[in-house]
Amino acid sequence: MVPVVPCAGLREMYISYVHEGTMSTVSIKEAQENLRSLLDRVAAGEEIALLRRGREVARLIPPRSTRRRLPSLEAFRRIVNVEGRPLSGEVAEGRREERY
Repeated sequence: MVPVVPCAGLREMYISYVHEGTMSTVSIKEAQENLRSLLDRVAAGEEIALLRRGREVARLIPPRSTRRRLPSLEAFRRIVNVEGRPLSGEVAEGRREERY
């Protein structure tokens, strides 16, 4: 038996036990009517499955909490030895030569 949990702003919420914790399920109509409160719950870390005619069609999940920072290219730029003219000058000269 699936427990029914009362929820503020929603008629009723069915809880299914998935993975490590619980995931709430909400019909598409209820999601349209209560999107703001659902997004607040997702921002707090909860996962919510959206159902159409009793079948899961989408999930609202919180974003990944850790963002990977790209490495600094400062050291790489110091060891690169640029020689010759800038590429923009080479391109401009090539275009002039093609015209005449």
